[in-house]
Amino acid sequence: MTPVVSVQDLSKRYGAVAAVDGVSFELRRNGIYGLLGRNGAGKTTLMQLLTGQQFATAGTVRVLGADPAENERVLRQVSFVKESQRYPETYKVRHVLLAGRLLFPGWDEAFARSLVADFELPVSRPVKKLSRGMLSALGVTVGLASRAPITFFDEPYLGLDAVARQLFYDRLLADYAEHPRTVVLSTHLIDEVSDLIEHVLLLERGRLVLDEAADSLRGQVVTVTGPAQAVDRLTANADELHREHLGPLTRATVRGAVSAGHAREAGVQLEPVSLQQLVVRITAREAVS
Repeated sequence: MTPVVSVQDLSKRYGAVAAVDGVSFELRRNGIYGLLGRNGAGKTTLMQLLTGQQFATAGTVRVLGADPAENERVLRQVSFVKESQRYPETYKVRHVLLAGRLLFPGWDEAFARSLVADFELPVSRPVKKLSRGMLSALGVTVGLASRAPITFFDEPYLGLDAVARQLFYDRLLADYAEHPRTVVLSTHLIDEVSDLIEHVLLLERGRLVLDEAADSLRGQVVTVTGPAQAVDRLTANADELHREHLGPLTRATVRGAVSAGHAREAGVQLEPVSLQQLVVRITAREAVS
């Protein structure tokens, strides 16, 4: 199947700083991707390159088969909502929603109205007078109701409280089930979105250090706790991400095959690793490499 996004050896430099450094990956049609990484890892810059808001220093970007920069045909099929989303100074909430209806061919007005009701958005209020939470709710409303074939959310939901964030996740998942598209979520709230994410892209210092299906990752990484020698034997052929000592015990987080049967025989405990912990461990290792 032809990917909807294809990136090859993509780099973006600001002087001596490589915000994005030789990144290559593909996004397939209809999937929910988690674009993860620490602050400054390059997530926002990467999304700006994919949405034609920045020009690459090197490499290529193809979105729906074409360069997205200054390409109206492509950009009308792409929705990009970010935390610091800005709107014209004179806009009220209803003007933002009208702009969405005019800009996006797949805009669903009934869905937009239901989201406005869900988030209790004041449609007649000037955008500049919205609270941070209301501004976030407006952004996710536009992103969801656009029904764009490719939708990027660059942490626009951070201003929402826990109840409103869960509402966003529920609406996203329900609508995605009925109207599949390619969704990219950039977030620090990894545990909250781990059940939504189907594929993980992890950036560290501008480099792509992980590009894998979430289900595959969940089955690959475990924490092994027991006597040091037993842990060493069980993890000899695995990729060690982290190790610590707890009195007489050793605790290692590893990626690779570890036999549950052999672990029981050796009196060693195996525990699953959350997606957030996996990201923390891989990021920490990459940071010192």
